[in-house]
Amino acid sequence: MNKLSPDLLKTKQHFDILDGLRGVAALAIVVFHFMEWIYTDPSQNVIGHGFLAVDFFFCLSGFVIPYAYDNRIRHIGRIEFFKSRLIRLHPLVILGALLGLLGFLFDPFSDQASTYSIGSILALFLCSIFLIPFPVMEDRAFNIFGLNAPSWSLFWEYVANMIYAWILYKLNRRYLMLLTLIGAILLCIVGYRAGNLLGGWTRTNFWDGGVRILYSFSAGMLIYRSNWILKNRLGFVGLSILLLAAFLMPSFSWNWLAELLVVLIYFPLLVSLGAGASLSPRWKATCVFSGKLSYPLYMTHYFAIWIFGNYYTLHHPGTTELTGVVIFGTLLLVGFAYLVMVGYDIPIRRYLTNKRKKN
Repeated sequence: MNKLSPDLLKTKQHFDILDGLRGVAALAIVVFHFMEWIYTDPSQNVIGHGFLAVDFFFCLSGFVIPYAYDNRIRHIGRIEFFKSRLIRLHPLVILGALLGLLGFLFDPFSDQASTYSIGSILALFLCSIFLIPFPVMEDRAFNIFGLNAPSWSLFWEYVANMIYAWILYKLNRRYLMLLTLIGAILLCIVGYRAGNLLGGWTRTNFWDGGVRILYSFSAGMLIYRSNWILKNRLGFVGLSILLLAAFLMPSFSWNWLAELLVVLIYFPLLVSLGAGASLSPRWKATCVFSGKLSYPLYMTHYFAIWIFGNYYTLHHPGTTELTGVVIFGTLLLVGFAYLVMVGYDIPIRRYLTNKRKKN
């Protein structure tokens, strides 16, 4: 096999504001995961729609993947494409599983681990590392990845990446529009049937995750392929406020319809605006940092959420204590994600990329 040109392995310039918005969405997910323990009724949760950040991630991926690979996947080939995605994504899949295992074994507020055999725990860990759905933990609502719940979206991200490499990269715009329309129809069915778009993470709504990524990934691709980029001066702050508005949207009787409108129309619009927004130089460093931190934060926070949930269930702390715990806990998780980023994720990816270039 001929050695690949280093230029083919280079990543394209990033859309800095989109990177920044990815970080805002990741932070919203962390806060949402804290708050859903406190407010089991979404109508009382101030960030009760934080879970929609996943659909925003999917739409971003649909925009970014063809931007990065449409013009070179034929040259590098599918295998090299898969290597690129594995290097980018899988180190944190493994670390997230390991953190989930440690949190499960040494949770100071729960002895759930003692009810599982060593073989069962090993199976859970291996399935988490290799992203094999294994929804057997009844005490964790049959999450398809019981040790690190957010991995459910990575599973579907991998599926979308594989389908892109085999089919979607060569799909013309007419068929892509048809695929997006099919995804929209299926998403409407899912939203109406379930009453929300929260599914994908447990065995009872597993396939809802596939529908969520089908529409949003296709819509992101369609935005890129159609060059639906809207020039504007909203900037990072303005677009962050608009994005947060979706997560802070209150719940009401037609909640499922509001969520559908957000995912079907609002998020693709934000991606179009984010790709076309002008970025003030003073916000550039913030956007770059936010983008780099987003994935480590998303993949490493949930072990602490399980510990918090068991603490909350056991001690029923008051409002003042809870406020402090959520704020301080979020800041700690952001700090921890930063350490993971600089001490693990970036070095591992750099090592693997350099080794790949030498082969």
